[in-house]
Amino acid sequence: MPAEKKKRADAPEKEIGLEEAFGMLDGIIRRLEEEEISLEDSFDAYKKGMDLLKICNDKIDQVEKKVLVLNGEGGLDEF
Repeated sequence: MPAEKKKRADAPEKEIGLEEAFGMLDGIIRRLEEEEISLEDSFDAYKKGMDLLKICNDKIDQVEKKVLVLNGEGGLDEF
């Protein structure tokens, strides 16, 4: 049952936009650069950052699959 709660907690994050995720990552980086951050808090921030990176990578992969490239004959090919 805890896994179900975790999935529900993670689900809203997957709905965030790419720019918003990058902004959140920027905030995490700034937090990790603070001298006062505890080791436990830094591990939590790192995990959150890695989760956000996965979301960003997934979204970028989706966009790359949709990109079309103009070929030599003037037609469109998927990238």
